[in-house]
Amino acid sequence: MDKKKIEQAVKMIIEAVGEDGQREGLQETPQRIAKMYEEIFSGLGKNAQDHLSKSFEIVDDNMVIEKDIPFHSMCEHHFLPFYGKVHIAYVPNGRVAGLSKLARTVEVYAKKPQIQERLTIEIVEALMNYLDAKGAMVVIEAEHMCMNMRGIKKPGTSTVTSVARGVLEQDDTLKQEAYRLMGF
Repeated sequence: MDKKKIEQAVKMIIEAVGEDGQREGLQETPQRIAKMYEEIFSGLGKNAQDHLSKSFEIVDDNMVIEKDIPFHSMCEHHFLPFYGKVHIAYVPNGRVAGLSKLARTVEVYAKKPQIQERLTIEIVEALMNYLDAKGAMVVIEAEHMCMNMRGIKKPGTSTVTSVARGVLEQDDTLKQEAYRLMGF
């Protein structure tokens, strides 16, 4: 990440909106934003393979659900945040991931310019590919600041996306059980 370029761009934005970049409250803003971008875009160029490759043997294939995983991401269309909760269900194929690894998987894909629909797909595909799950489902509930504070200005609007793969896509009974356990 080129922090100096970010700082220069922020200085130009401050000037372009008609503000005084030398005003006390704005003097260090370019550096603060560059540091913030380093953190909130830390998932760029990464995937969840390292997190999900650390797994444990299990002898059954009962569904595992982790719900209400909080996340924050940045809308790639307006560079405004969207945030909410991710719910994950998967059917193991002889191995289970540590529970913190599921939350880390969410973080990897949320920490980059993103859209909610792609985020949902990337998480479910990671579970299928890196954990070798028999099936996986991801449901995301999020609020988008681009809907709240600009354009249509509808605060409180929630967007829900859902993607299922493998047995959780093919077996309707299993899929409905996953939705029920997730609280839907």
